Parts: sequence; structure tokens; C-alpha cells
Amino acid sequence: MIEASGIDHIVLHVDNPQKSKKFYTDILGMTVYRDNDRQVFMHAGPHQGLALFKKDGSAAQGGGDMNHLAINVASGTYESLKAELESHGIKVSGRPGDDRCIYFNDPDGHRLQLIFRK
Repeated sequence: MIEASGIDHIVLHVDNPQKSKKFYTDILGMTVYRDNDRQVFMHAGPHQGLALFKKDGSAAQGGGDMNHLAINVASGTYESLKAELESHGIKVSGRPGDDRCIYFNDPDGHRLQLIFRK
């Protein structure tokens, strides 16, 4: 499993917080610390967090308010992380000439990036 280790705090607006929670916990290894049907708060590493808020039409929606969310990972190679994501049916892409960055989308279309150090 991928172990996320480097998000400060960000809120993403999602259609279904419980579906998105499953993506971020099962695939990216985040842990839930507060959860209800409208909001899910998770830890990504020891001091960072991510919150998923159910879309309600009153705030910026659908990922158009940011370019991407970069997530540090504790270990892995481009090939192993790409294979892990693809095993879950996730389409991934890279950055030409940089084998340390993997891009993909969450279930709501937010663009994510995995960053790892060699």
C-alpha cells in the first residue's frame, strides 16, 4: 500500500464523501480521524491532513479551484507506484524526463501527484 506522508491541510469538495474516503484510505493509506455523512477528515502522515466535504453548491467545486495536490510517499519507485495504482484501475501519467512524479485523478476528478525521493 502507498503511504502518504506529506500533505499539510486541504479541503476537497466531493460528490460522495464515503466513496472518496474509501479511495484515500484503501489506495493512498490515509487514516480517518473524524467522519460523518457530509465530511471526512483524514491524516496523511503524522502532521498533515485532508478533508473531504460533500458538495453543496456554495463553495468552489470539482477541482477547478486548484491545479493538483502533490502527495509525498514514504517509499517506492516510479514503476512500483504506477503498478499499484494501475492494479486499482487508475490511469496514470508522468512528466516527461522526470521519473519521480506520477499523476492521476481521484474519483471526483481532482488531479493528484505522487512525489518520492530516490
